[in-house]
Amino acid sequence: MTIAEILRRKGTGVVSVRPQDGAVAVARTLAEHRIGAALVCDETGAVLGIVSERDIVRALAAEGGEALLAMDAARLMTRVLHTVTPRTSVVEALGMMTDRRVRHLPVLADDGSLAGIVSIGDLVKHRIVEVEHEAEELRSYVAQAG
Repeated sequence: MTIAEILRRKGTGVVSVRPQDGAVAVARTLAEHRIGAALVCDETGAVLGIVSERDIVRALAAEGGEALLAMDAARLMTRVLHTVTPRTSVVEALGMMTDRRVRHLPVLADDGSLAGIVSIGDLVKHRIVEVEHEAEELRSYVAQAG
């Protein structure tokens, strides 16, 4: 199974914030959409980075509450993005997340445009469904053979 199949089921919508959005606005966006991360995009739609709950917590721990409240998304965000393509397998994407200790992977089309985003929850949910389906097929096979 590939990331493209995950996006077909999940959808390709991506929540983003602007680099100048303050920490409170970013936190509100995450809470409103019940998500753990949002892409940071400029006015042309170019992806500049990703800001996650982890980024906010780390800034709070390092800088304190008052300083955090003065920060914008451009300062909070992680600039190094780990990405996948629609052709990336779910297993490969899970491996990337584990190795790189990230929970979200933007999906880039062949032309470099943003095609969506997947979270570890999306991928684990898919793997659980896949394993349950395989187990049911095995049960059915054994019942028919026996």
